[in-house]
Amino acid sequence: MDARVGSTLEFQVREPAELQLMIAVSPGPGVTAQETLDARLDGEPVAVTPVAGGHWLRVGTGLLRVEYTAEVTVRRGPPPRLELAERITATRPSRYCPSDRLAGFAAREFERFAPSRADTVAGIVDYVHRHIRYEAGASTGTTDAAETLLSGAGVCRDFAHLVVALARAVNIPARTVAVYAPGLSPMDFHAVAEVAVDGEWRVVDATGLAPRQSMVRIATGADAAETAFAGVLSGTAELTSMQVRAVTAGDLPVDDGHGVVHLP
Repeated sequence: MDARVGSTLEFQVREPAELQLMIAVSPGPGVTAQETLDARLDGEPVAVTPVAGGHWLRVGTGLLRVEYTAEVTVRRGPPPRLELAERITATRPSRYCPSDRLAGFAAREFERFAPSRADTVAGIVDYVHRHIRYEAGASTGTTDAAETLLSGAGVCRDFAHLVVALARAVNIPARTVAVYAPGLSPMDFHAVAEVAVDGEWRVVDATGLAPRQSMVRIATGADAAETAFAGVLSGTAELTSMQVRAVTAGDLPVDDGHGVVHLP
């Protein structure tokens, strides 16, 4: 698969600030990217430092514009395997995925699918797809999976968090992935879940808003606290504008939402 992805972010920096960005394509086996990342404060270049999982920069006050573009080639090989350390951490509750609070509900709702993990995951994805309404503005930056379950509405990150939390609640390792998603409308950064079945990571998306086969991984973590596209570490910077671009070189694949799909 070949894809062209990118994003443009603008921040009004009111106090000197440090920012962490996660907007670049994640490197990995089978993934190559010809990419550029340009940051300018009031038109002047700003140094950007690669860090684990993203980029870091320090700026003074003014208008910060960050532009990222990448030509991506994905050659799919063996699926990513679940490591022992991941098996431990990916079944624990996290900030936005309080799986311990959902354990009783998950046990009752999905016990009929046991012992098949594949069937249990399919049941979880189907439940979230049917019971949660996609609604812009229905959640905030502090909304967790338990609140999404109660409210019955959310955006992509809320769908992903609820799938992850319910999977962990029945002892299935799960994590959150930020992606570029060709075919998504309206275009934005997208969040999906990865679950471990038969020792391999599979991507699932309860929103069904874009084909999983064309998604390009940006960041992977326990939840949005570890995969957010931007974070202000110090100072004051307000996001004032954002554009996301993601297209494939050919036709979009057809995704019935049920097949096994892996993200490199």
